[in-house]
Amino acid sequence: MPELPEVETIKNCLIPEVVGHRFTGATLLWARMIRFPSPDEFGQRIAGQTVKSIDRRGKYLLFRLSGRDTLVLHLKMTGSLLLLPSSSAIDVHTRAVLHLDGGFDIHFRDQRKFGVMWLVEDEATVVGKLGREPLDNDFTADLLGELLQRHSVPIKALLVDQGVIAGIGNMYADEALFAAGIHPLRMARNLSNEEVGRLHHSVRQVLTAAIGYGGASVSTYQQPSGETGNAQFYFKVAHRRGQKCYRCGGSIERIVVRQRGTYFCPRCQPAGKRTSPPVRR
Repeated sequence: MPELPEVETIKNCLIPEVVGHRFTGATLLWARMIRFPSPDEFGQRIAGQTVKSIDRRGKYLLFRLSGRDTLVLHLKMTGSLLLLPSSSAIDVHTRAVLHLDGGFDIHFRDQRKFGVMWLVEDEATVVGKLGREPLDNDFTADLLGELLQRHSVPIKALLVDQGVIAGIGNMYADEALFAAGIHPLRMARNLSNEEVGRLHHSVRQVLTAAIGYGGASVSTYQQPSGETGNAQFYFKVAHRRGQKCYRCGGSIERIVVRQRGTYFCPRCQPAGKRTSPPVRR
């Protein structure tokens, strides 16, 4: 699933190409991806509206439009947005085409058909329940410590809880925990102040670095230009089960934490107390 760095990269790529342009219509090839309003009303309302700005909230993209609507997109597991000339052929996995003036379109491709869109006047109806943004200036180590104290859950589960911290997913939670030397099954509220400080630094460093690499293309993710990201080449633990740890030479393991596949190095991330044994798959 595209996570914060991938969605941030898409946003940064689209801003100079799309902001200031006007939607002329929409071709919906998988109408069920429209959550609100109806597919017919969606096409009618978006036509004629100019893109004033593009923002990101967690893993959501927000196109703020001239008619006071906000187009909200979530790419889910396999979605991608490609910016293509209007004459381009439509790929078999394209679920919607958003037509823009200037002779180009946004193709929403999604192999598994999980991606969704909303066109709403109040974006809070979609993203209002998301947690704190980990790259915002007010996301301090003290704030992270306060959030952790409220939850008696494994730290991996908390990092991927979008209602607590918005945007971090499996890959980058695993990378941040490795960088901080924290076992994914440690209870969030039991981390020391020193560990919280290390985790705060590693979360921000890992996300920022991944944005610099254009996101990670471990599955279907592409940038709007069609280029792939490079962050996966710098992963230390994510998707590296059975491979040697770059730091200690041990073997990277995979367990399941709250139904989430989790990669870590047992030597570099020593286990503390835990309430239940890991599930190995």
